[in-house]
Amino acid sequence: MSSPPDAGDSAGTGSSDRVVVYDLAAECTLSDVTAEEYYHATVNGVVDYGIFVDISDDVSGLVHESQLSATYNVGDELVVYLTEIRENGDLSFTVGDLPEYETVKVAHDYEISDADSLSPSSTDTVHLEGEVVQIKQTGGPTIFQIRDETAVVPCAAFEEAGVRAYPDIEVGAVVRVTGVVDSRDDAVQVEASNIDALADEEAEEVTARLAAALDKRSQATDIEPLIDWPAFEKLRPDLKRVATLLRRTVLEGRPIKMRHHADGDGMCASVPVQLAIERFIEETHQDPSAARHLLKRLPSKAPFYEMEDVVRDLNFSLEDRARHGQKLPLLLMLDNGSTEEDIPAYQNLAHYDIPIVVVDHHHPDPEAVEPLVEEHVNPYMHDEDYRITTGMMCVELARMIYPGIKDELNHVPAVAGLTDRSKADEMSQYIALAEAEGYSEEDLWNIGEALDYEAYWLKYNDGRDLINDILNVDCDDDERHRKLVSFLSSRAERDVDIQLDSVMPHVEHEVLDNDAHLYRIDLEHHAHRFTYPAPGKTTGEIHDRKVQETGESVITIGYGPDFSVLRSDGVRLDIPNMVQELQSEVKGGGVSGGGHLVVGSIKFVKGMREEVLDALVEKMAAAEIDEELRSTIVTHD
Repeated sequence: MSSPPDAGDSAGTGSSDRVVVYDLAAECTLSDVTAEEYYHATVNGVVDYGIFVDISDDVSGLVHESQLSATYNVGDELVVYLTEIRENGDLSFTVGDLPEYETVKVAHDYEISDADSLSPSSTDTVHLEGEVVQIKQTGGPTIFQIRDETAVVPCAAFEEAGVRAYPDIEVGAVVRVTGVVDSRDDAVQVEASNIDALADEEAEEVTARLAAALDKRSQATDIEPLIDWPAFEKLRPDLKRVATLLRRTVLEGRPIKMRHHADGDGMCASVPVQLAIERFIEETHQDPSAARHLLKRLPSKAPFYEMEDVVRDLNFSLEDRARHGQKLPLLLMLDNGSTEEDIPAYQNLAHYDIPIVVVDHHHPDPEAVEPLVEEHVNPYMHDEDYRITTGMMCVELARMIYPGIKDELNHVPAVAGLTDRSKADEMSQYIALAEAEGYSEEDLWNIGEALDYEAYWLKYNDGRDLINDILNVDCDDDERHRKLVSFLSSRAERDVDIQLDSVMPHVEHEVLDNDAHLYRIDLEHHAHRFTYPAPGKTTGEIHDRKVQETGESVITIGYGPDFSVLRSDGVRLDIPNMVQELQSEVKGGGVSGGGHLVVGSIKFVKGMREEVLDALVEKMAAAEIDEELRSTIVTHD
């Protein structure tokens, strides 16, 4: 056993020729220790044969009583000299009695692990560096979700049951975690023995490393388009920016709240994006329940973000932040969100850190909407129109987010186009793409009808598994899909026939000054209420039959006490513009609404219904006839 060198000896001296005493960081291990050096120590135990001392949280040893010239108590601090490191890892110390010395701090030389490479089969201590993206207090440990360059992993720290561990560490902190890897619910979890908040240069270095990895990993994938459509290519850069933002949001651990119109096109838009985001979450988060917490899909009955919906969404988000330590979400609006009617809801969210992204094909109010949103994708903003449906755009968006989806969505754009009556010439390409996957055009129509039927009964529920089975996306039983679609589409057809049997005798007809056929129906008095089909669907079915029957330019109005639903073929209407004109022309009418140029809805106060409808018809009678806008109505048995 070696003895301590004299203060004047060269061993263990610093630049001033004074003896060096090393002050180890708490996380230092045996690998950071060298024999025949001085260390700052703390007494952790007193026994008959000496004292035990700690020189870090993980490194301890004995000072034998033969080396002691004074009495020590637990917690006393002293300088010790490491005389020996035995083969079994035991350390022997003597007391270092130094009149003068220089203290040198020693940091642990970490081997930082990647979160995506952790395995519970290893018993070694691991170290992670990353950002805290969520803190959840359970009845037992505190669960910190830590994001490094490779993945997000849960790290459990225990103070005592239900008590917040490391209360000074908050979401957004850059930390170093030390612990062992365990398995919980068949997933990786780090049992943390220590979590340190990094600061200054260490924090800056880790932050820079995370930022570089985040920028690289969040980049959307370049994909080959499903069909050749030059008009669609104008939208591709916008969609790529949205895909990059959504991938980044997932990697940052921020939840995504997806709102979509509760119709066929809205579901053809939202379901593929939901599937892509969930798979990306599964790829980048070690917690198997992460997708359930980070993504919510919520249908909206109205074609805009209603104040009732935004208040509910905001309240739940604030509760999730308080109860589960989540960040406030990103709001993703699909087949919805482009109009002036959405502004009050967006202004409500503007008081909080909730970014908004819109992918829509309704006629937009960009000057009003764009200052309030992060991204806004809409074909009208590229001199295109609603023939490019949101479902078509979102299938490409989903493939950019998670290209591994590949051929699972090839039939969805055709369903979206048929349900939203797209008149694009490129519909034939989408239908051919679906036929190559085994879907006839009849099958696609029936899927759209089944979606519309089930959406009516689901109301505010997303009906996740049921909708997936109908659309045959992430569905493991093709036979069940076909039988379910056959049943639901036949029920939809039956209920539509029942409704039209009651309605058609009461449809009023006139020929306008521009030679367009106008059909009107009082839905309040002549249609079954509170059942399928809803007023919009009823009006649409009447309209399609009249277009097929006449083969000429047709406008159809279905109205109730305080609303009207509009459809037009072969007449160049501009329903959003008409709404604006009615707002100023019909004083006290309380007019609002919008939609596409030739499909939309208008609300008004009950007592002004006749004035609003008369003014609306006058505008329709002055509209230009345009044969190119006429639908090709496809019938099926």
